[in-house]
Amino acid sequence: MKRVIFCFFAVICMYMFPSCGGRSSSGSGNGSATEVDIAEKLWAELDLTAAPNTLAAKERQAGWQLLFDGATINGWHGYNTPGEVPDFWVVEDGNITPNSTGGGEEQDLITNAMYRNFAFSVEYKLSAGSNSGIIYHIKEDPQYTFAYETGPEFQLNDQSNRPVEARLPGIQSHGANYGMYAPSSQPFNPAGEWNRLMLISKDNEVIHIINGVEIVRFTKYSDEWNELRNSGKWNAFPDYGKFDEGHISLQNHGSKLWFRNVKLKQL
Repeated sequence: MKRVIFCFFAVICMYMFPSCGGRSSSGSGNGSATEVDIAEKLWAELDLTAAPNTLAAKERQAGWQLLFDGATINGWHGYNTPGEVPDFWVVEDGNITPNSTGGGEEQDLITNAMYRNFAFSVEYKLSAGSNSGIIYHIKEDPQYTFAYETGPEFQLNDQSNRPVEARLPGIQSHGANYGMYAPSSQPFNPAGEWNRLMLISKDNEVIHIINGVEIVRFTKYSDEWNELRNSGKWNAFPDYGKFDEGHISLQNHGSKLWFRNVKLKQL
């Protein structure tokens, strides 16, 4: 598996020559160099061999918690419907999945709890041409119809099974910070195969990882972020990115996909 951030020689360099311990941004955006190893450290805490929907001993010891037990959707509810899970979100063979396609975009499945600084990990499998995402720092309020009106999104979609003319640009492609930052590479497996992502948000530093490879890193409220935020894409959603704490959602975008091994660590 490809490693994120540091190779072995970079680590040796840090110990021998402290001045070379910094890093520039990996992926897109103006990544900060303040916590050079946070992504590799957090990824290494996961046990990639553990049985689905379980916490391995090392994960538990590191402070990870399980957000899906493989049997129920306890701890989640539909966006703007506290205490209720929309009918089309079901558990199927140990996976969270919509049981129908089309519509329901306003009813993402969101965590009951709200999070500020966290690492979120999930395995996902896309169907051909499917579109979804992980949205975070969501404000739940009847004045908003969709979770994406306030929350940034780790975009998930299958482009390979779409007609060329229907394929999305880089800032809307698989792994992107939707509408803001394009991924630097495409380390994902094709539709029908499992992938594992990690989303890290800590003190305005945001990192996207797929299958152990960092593909996006940016700093919220940086000059670059503000410029992109105000470039026109989000004019219809003035509260996009406004909140620094909120719910996390599995997005329903009218297509079939599966989620399992949903885990979170508060940072």
